[in-house]
Amino acid sequence: MRILLVEDEQPLAKYVATGLRKHGYAFDGRTALDKCEVTPYDVVVLDRDLPVLHGDAVCRQLAATGTSRILMLTASGAVEDRVDGLALGADDYLGKPFAFSELIARVGALARRSTPARPPVLRVADVALDPARRTAERAGRPLYLTPKEFGVLEQLLAADGDVVSAETLLDKVWDEHADPFTNAVRIAIGTLRRKLGDPPLIETVTSAGYRISACAST
Repeated sequence: MRILLVEDEQPLAKYVATGLRKHGYAFDGRTALDKCEVTPYDVVVLDRDLPVLHGDAVCRQLAATGTSRILMLTASGAVEDRVDGLALGADDYLGKPFAFSELIARVGALARRSTPARPPVLRVADVALDPARRTAERAGRPLYLTPKEFGVLEQLLAADGDVVSAETLLDKVWDEHADPFTNAVRIAIGTLRRKLGDPPLIETVTSAGYRISACAST
């Protein structure tokens, strides 16, 4: 899940972004739109009162594209303000101050609406991965994966045998500041293969990327 936090109070923005474990944030409306043109965010947490370009204008433009769910933040929790925000195209509305647990719950709910439904547990042959519980196993043996290894395996299993490029894995699993020339994906694939063990599960497709091997389903 990729989130963009747009908040002009910089300490709050960095605190919330760190808490969400995402590194995408902007301090004004124009920067937010520029970022959204480059990166497909699942959820945009948008402060209404922004400098340079007001949050209302940002909300209208993002809603028109339909590519991201929008959670609007504001210092006012009045009913008329919530109605106005939703009328602008926001998918949800949260007044400040807010409980961090509620923010996380609302972001999670919007993210689930932004992506197609998929099985709660991803399975291929003797491998099972549960995204909600953050657990993975092979032949009943728990796999102790780092967050990046877990994310890579999740993307490969969800692809259902299709090839997933290193660029796609970098975009989906790493944050927006990842160096596009890094070998982080190759390293994660290597350690993931060792943890999965035999028979080999991940196949390298030359000049294309990686996929779950066809023999794994037999």
